[in-house]
Amino acid sequence: MSLHFGTLYWPETCAKPASYAALNEDVKTRVAIVGGGMSGVACGYELARSGMEAVLIEQGRIAGGSSAANSGIVQFMSDRMLGDFIGTLGERDAVTLYRACLQAVERLLAISERLPRGAQARRRCSLYYASTPEEAAPLRQEYELLRRHGFGADWWDASMIAERFPFRKDAAILTHGDAEFNPYLFVLALAEEAVKLGLSVYEHTALKSVHHAPAGSGARFVVETSGGTIEADHIVYAVGYTPEQAGGRWIRARTCRTYAIVTDPLASLTGWHERCLLWETARPYLYARTTPDNRLVVGGLDENLRLPVLTAKELRAHSLRLLSEMNKLFPQWKPEIRYEWCGSFCESADGLPWIGEDPDRPGQHYLLGYGGNGAVYSMLGANVIRDNLTGNDHPASTIVRPDRRVAIPGAGAASSV
Repeated sequence: MSLHFGTLYWPETCAKPASYAALNEDVKTRVAIVGGGMSGVACGYELARSGMEAVLIEQGRIAGGSSAANSGIVQFMSDRMLGDFIGTLGERDAVTLYRACLQAVERLLAISERLPRGAQARRRCSLYYASTPEEAAPLRQEYELLRRHGFGADWWDASMIAERFPFRKDAAILTHGDAEFNPYLFVLALAEEAVKLGLSVYEHTALKSVHHAPAGSGARFVVETSGGTIEADHIVYAVGYTPEQAGGRWIRARTCRTYAIVTDPLASLTGWHERCLLWETARPYLYARTTPDNRLVVGGLDENLRLPVLTAKELRAHSLRLLSEMNKLFPQWKPEIRYEWCGSFCESADGLPWIGEDPDRPGQHYLLGYGGNGAVYSMLGANVIRDNLTGNDHPASTIVRPDRRVAIPGAGAASSV
């Protein structure tokens, strides 16, 4: 299944990505990771740094799937607000989750600073504004929750917004602790560093099947691939937005599609306060950021449809809608669309990723960062998997475990999946 349609911007920023040979022999390792996107590579990096032997296989190229269509927006706040999570998880777990997401942002930034290739990572604030006057009051409640639990947030009224931007909104929360980065460069550079630390990476190597190893082999599983086989004690499914590849009965994801554009560079971005990340309370929401060379990245218009659009005409219609929304915010600019795409993504009913060991299949683990917080959930998941395999407790592991009871907002009692 194709994960995106159109012209992607991020691959244009790296002319010669590193390449890795396909697996063509039988190997043995402690952990086999399936998937070479951000989740899989981050997991491989964290395991390698911990001294754990691991092999990663990717059916195409590293960062060639949804990582190349990522917005590069990194926020500790989820599409699901803290108040919503308190309603479904309880206050303690909701706050624990948000703190774990904030720590994941810090982890991503710390790693980026060590990457020789760089990932264009920058600390940013986020302006989360009320889309309509009626949404200002619920937004204020969310602000009070964030402040009560120690998250960096400021309340901006209409006059404070108007002093810093050319548009008017009734209210907004300015959050601190977020970031932007180049997701494609990050995953490529992280893979290179992980290899230096001992991770084995194989491209163009597809997963075929998994079965239990014969008695006396010294391993738990045999992973059959399009090349050789991998004997491993653990398997991590970091298969992105193709959940069927992970198997098991716990994953009940809904696949949707979203749209994004990247403009030509602008001469100046005067009027965009501190280049902060922009998003709104409406659902689906518009989001926007800038790039180091003064491009605008704008996305949104999410739809509950599985496959990306298949024609340039349909894609362009959505791209022009995104550009029109951006022109309403910044009417002084006349940006031109240079890149445009439609991409698939997955959501869970409760807004949480699936991360951890499958209780039906001991030794097989999910690292599926589903939700509108994909980059953060990938980093969070890599740390949860690392801690699980090294015998440590991660504070968020029970919250995101695959066999959790899925609490759906407004649906009454939680249900099993």
